[in-house]
Amino acid sequence: MIRRYNTKDQNKIIQLFKLNVPMYFHPKEEMDLVHYLENEIEDYFVFENNNEFLGAGGINYEHENQTTIISWDFIHPLHHKKGIGSQLMQHRLEHIQSKKDLYSIRVRTTQLTYKFYEKMGFKLKEIQFDYWEKDFHLYLMTRSI
Repeated sequence: MIRRYNTKDQNKIIQLFKLNVPMYFHPKEEMDLVHYLENEIEDYFVFENNNEFLGAGGINYEHENQTTIISWDFIHPLHHKKGIGSQLMQHRLEHIQSKKDLYSIRVRTTQLTYKFYEKMGFKLKEIQFDYWEKDFHLYLMTRSI
């Protein structure tokens, strides 16, 4: 089931994030996630099954640029490659398409996960090596709505 995030979910989201450290995220990013959840969240969704959090991902908006930003995606490591990420992304794409005056989607990801976003229709625009930390490169990708 995919549903909207609520503030009571914060600890479970952080635990899910930690399961993806250090393979997909640097430990220092936990503070950024907490800041996001407490201050920058706009639309954020969780994928859960039997009260177990299996994935999460958000959307932020830059209305002045008519752009949507995919934010803080992660899936429980034991559930990778089971379609959860695709379902969560499809849910957000449909949510984005219901909005007016938004024409592009941007995601900042790493060399570890950019292939997933390619499969979802995103195109690689830029690479910045060691962007977040050593060996955590930024892959900036975009897609039209």
